[in-house]
Amino acid sequence: MEAYGGTAPGPAEVTEVAHQSAAAVVGVGRAAHDPVVTERLVAIVDELGLDTIASLWSARPARSLPGALWRLYALREWVRRSPVTAAREYAAGMRVAEFNHVVAGVAEPPGPDELRALVDTILTGVYAGDLAVALERAGAFCRVVSAGRAQLAHDTDAVDPDRGRAETEQAASMLTTAADLERAAAAWRAGTLS
Repeated sequence: MEAYGGTAPGPAEVTEVAHQSAAAVVGVGRAAHDPVVTERLVAIVDELGLDTIASLWSARPARSLPGALWRLYALREWVRRSPVTAAREYAAGMRVAEFNHVVAGVAEPPGPDELRALVDTILTGVYAGDLAVALERAGAFCRVVSAGRAQLAHDTDAVDPDRGRAETEQAASMLTTAADLERAAAAWRAGTLS
């Protein structure tokens, strides 16, 4: 606010800040080769809060660097806040999405601790590994969760159709996130993710 004379920045400035901040975070993390820096970046939401990250990156397109980072951090936050639900949905989906389960790389059995470790490992890969692989693993994770939600929604639908419909919509939303992350991975490989 101070940089803009006490006024809110315009849409172009907001977009510029989103892309510059995402590029800076990834650039610093990838250049540091320091596990302490990587660990701090993985847990940046713990320090800044999800609302701050959302205000920076959530409005950006899924196939942009800030949009992809937003999805990764939102996924991490969901698993940290609802680890039992995440584990239940993942376990239900891994039976029907075996390939994606292998790509995601969750330790077995996939309990709450294993899922928390996975999302942290995925984010670590953004900064200390191959960013495209990290995005693909996150996409595979989302596909397994989506399949699990769909399986559970099918069971719920028999006793509570409204809740079953809501769970089906959540499964579809997670599937969209998976596709977004996979497209972002392809864009990173093509050198067009910014």
